[in-house]
Amino acid sequence: MLRSLARAPPSSSALFSRSIQRLTQLVKPVAACQYSTQPQQKRAASAHAISNPTLAGIEKRWEAMPPQEQADLWMALRDRMHVNWHELTLQEKKAAYWIAFGPHGPRSLPPPGEGWRIFNLTMIGVGVSFVLFLLIRTQARPAPGTMNKEYQEMTNEYLKAQNTEPISGVSSEGYKGKGQVQSAPKQKTKD
Repeated sequence: MLRSLARAPPSSSALFSRSIQRLTQLVKPVAACQYSTQPQQKRAASAHAISNPTLAGIEKRWEAMPPQEQADLWMALRDRMHVNWHELTLQEKKAAYWIAFGPHGPRSLPPPGEGWRIFNLTMIGVGVSFVLFLLIRTQARPAPGTMNKEYQEMTNEYLKAQNTEPISGVSSEGYKGKGQVQSAPKQKTKD
């Protein structure tokens, strides 16, 4: 009877531990092979210096070099830097420093006149914005009737009558602010 009942699925932690065990069994032979050859490769790659003609004038040639050649040279220098730095030649040290920190790629200097170009384009943008503002402003309707000094003074009187903001506002004792007044007096129209 017990054999006919369905078994409960294994817990996630049991599955995880089994998968870790299988993974470590697979990785051990690969890791052993990898670590046994790596020191030999380092010694072989760093046993001899990179030739001076290869490194001569690297500052001038770097940008024109194909990407694959740049990568090969950088990898060769990187392998050389794994040895004692006293064994590196002066050319190798200079080339490694220049490739790592020199003004190329994202660190390249801006082209001459780029600052003025940016300034001019910014001023053109500001000028276009100002012209657009003036154009919209000339086509706009006049200010609403509530935007005049007389209406805003009447609003102050209404707020005092309603005792609005009695602590620090218009209705408070000794208030000396402008209240709601923010506009010029109403312009008189000729009728």
